[in-house]
This record gives sequence, structure tokens and C-alpha cells, in this order.
Amino acid sequence: MTSLFFDLDGTLTDPKAGIISSTHYALDKLGISEVPDDLDWVIGPPLPESFAVMVGPERAEEGVLAYREHYSVTGLYENEVYAGIPELLSELKAAGHPLYVATSKPHVFANPILERFELASYFDAVFGAELDGTRGNKADLLTYALEKTGANASSSVMIGDRKHDILGGKANGMKTVSLLWGYGSREEFETAGTDKIVATIDELRAELL
Repeated sequence: MTSLFFDLDGTLTDPKAGIISSTHYALDKLGISEVPDDLDWVIGPPLPESFAVMVGPERAEEGVLAYREHYSVTGLYENEVYAGIPELLSELKAAGHPLYVATSKPHVFANPILERFELASYFDAVFGAELDGTRGNKADLLTYALEKTGANASSSVMIGDRKHDILGGKANGMKTVSLLWGYGSREEFETAGTDKIVATIDELRAELL
């Protein structure tokens, strides 16, 4: 049976409100006054990578710590499950697919989010980064997840909405499915070499069941 690995942000839930508010909090704390209107691009990539772009590599860690001050209390719950996701997960689980979460978000945040929005029960395990950045790279995370689950990479699928999901899956010999309802573009997916692009829950259902 195919093992299915799902990203979290932009895949299962729309985290925009919490991530953007936490980013604004951090930039304000660091004294950054000129903030771009569009910060959607920070949703998906590892936080240190995004803050290195916004405030420079030398202040990236400071930015991440400030971000987490807000996110750990408020931001992680400013979130919304995409319509149709619980029903899809229920069908996939009933069909016998092992289901996992593989997110660059630290697992100390991912687990409470899944619990709060009643998604945790669908998954056999949740894999996320450590707070110190360990396994923040999606390829490293998936290598670890495959090892821990014993899943065969060639019969596993990485499902996500950014190029990091595709590149991480490909680095491990997994099939990849990219979702247009998240924060990546068709061009991004095609450039990264995804196997399949879907636009709706029904299309994803047809691909996985």
C-alpha cells in the first residue's frame, strides 16, 4: 500500500494569518520599518531561510526567535483547515494507506496544530524539524521519516505546495504531487520537476485512491 506523506502549511491548513502576523511582529521587534506588502512567499520555506532574506544572514536567528515569541502563543492557531481535507484523509485511512505529516515546521508546533484542528487522529506519525533547525531541510526530513517508518521510497508519495516538498521527495526517490491551492505556483512546480500537479481536492482524491 502506498505511504502518503503530507506537508502541513498550505497543504492541510491555510496558515497565512498566523505566519504573516508573526512575521510582522518579528520585523517590528528587529526595528525593520520597510516591510513588503506581500509576504506570502515566507509560507513554506524553513524560517531561517526566509529571515536571512528579510533581515540578512547575520540577524536571521534573531528574527526566528522573535517570530516564535508570537507564533508559539497566538500565531500557530490563526489557521484554517482547507475544505475537504478531513474527508479526504478519512477516505485514505479507510483505504489502508499509511498517512504521515512531513513538515519543515518544528514538530513542537505541528503537533498542537493537528490536535487543535482535529487532524491528528488520521496520521500514523508526524515528522517535523527541531527548534535548532535540525531536519529543517525537507530532503533530510524525508530521509529520516522513511527510515523511521520503514516505508519504501519508491512506493511513497510526498504531497505539498512548495518546491521544497518536490525537491525533498525527489532527493529520496519518492513520487511527488503538488497542490495549487497552497502557496506555490505551477511554474515553481514544473521547474522543480514534480510528477503531478492538482488543483482541487477531487483531483487529489483521484490521484491517491
